Amino acid sequence: MARRCEICGKQPQVNNNVSHANNKTKKRSLPNLKSKVVEVEGQEKRMKLCTSCIRTLNKVS
Repeated sequence: MARRCEICGKQPQVNNNVSHANNKTKKRSLPNLKSKVVEVEGQEKRMKLCTSCIRTLNKVS
């Protein structure tokens, strides 16, 4: 499964490491995903969620 939040769609970003000499090399920033069991329409479902979505779900519940 892809590294993508199933609620907000957050996914890896491409960034640059920039050295003191201004050399640029590519890097990937991965989202902070956690596996969590969430109740959806009365059924429990395991989902990959980013931590910001998990915090939002905890506020709503």
